[in-house]
Amino acid sequence: MSIRNIIYFIKEAWKSLARNRILSIATISTVAICILILGIAVLMILNAGNFMNRLESDVEMVAFLDKALTRSQISDIEEQIVGIGGIKSVDFISKEKALKDLQKSFGGKEYDLGTTIGNNPLPNSYKIKADDPHQVPNIAARVKKIHGVYKVNYGQGIVERLFTVTKWLRTISFAFIILLALGAIFLIATTIRLAIFARRKEIYLMKLIGATDWFIRWPFFIEGVLLGLCGGLIAVGVLAAGYTSLLNKINALYFLPLVTNMSVLGNIYISLLFTGALLGVLGTYISLNRFLDV
Repeated sequence: MSIRNIIYFIKEAWKSLARNRILSIATISTVAICILILGIAVLMILNAGNFMNRLESDVEMVAFLDKALTRSQISDIEEQIVGIGGIKSVDFISKEKALKDLQKSFGGKEYDLGTTIGNNPLPNSYKIKADDPHQVPNIAARVKKIHGVYKVNYGQGIVERLFTVTKWLRTISFAFIILLALGAIFLIATTIRLAIFARRKEIYLMKLIGATDWFIRWPFFIEGVLLGLCGGLIAVGVLAAGYTSLLNKINALYFLPLVTNMSVLGNIYISLLFTGALLGVLGTYISLNRFLDV
């Protein structure tokens, strides 16, 4: 493809955009809205995933030990737990420490639980974290079989519901993104179809004088890419400004672990921009194959 042809294709694409400027502006605006909604959905999914991962990473097991165990037997249990595999950390919690933690949580400074209870009834225990939170039920079942462990608690019902909710949220979010992308493709395809219809006589004459199929197609592809890029650029600008403002306002809140890594955010913005161009190409391809008899 010669430089002369490339310049011609770009000029023709620009003429088509100018000729149908109202429709082009409407398409760019609509694509920008679609990409913006898509970007918001991606950021929401990313932050929700970050929050869910934090919740999942906080899932831990507590293995309660029999009271009659000796120090040697307690150490042996720890070795067996570590030997299971997939264990991130194992922390021994003595019954004395457990009572102090209980005092901090519920007793306060005015109420002494040790004096009220008398002999400490709490058992020694191990606090266990898994490398993969989804393996907690399996690891808990294996820990429970170790001699000297009489109970393993990890909030079974709550943890299983948490994993189910996170799975469904990710599935629904992915489906939502696909629907938005299909909507943007449809809009661009409709715009290119109208451009083809407006130039149908010109295209017919070009074919009569021997123009090849791709010679006719290229200006439409460039037009579709320009529409997608312009819409994506507007959407990325609005999204970046809005998200930066949001981070400045609530970044100090620990319970909202928003994604702040600029490398990750930059990749998202660039991906959205290229997504706009890709949607333009797909929309043009669909429109050309269906409505251009070349």
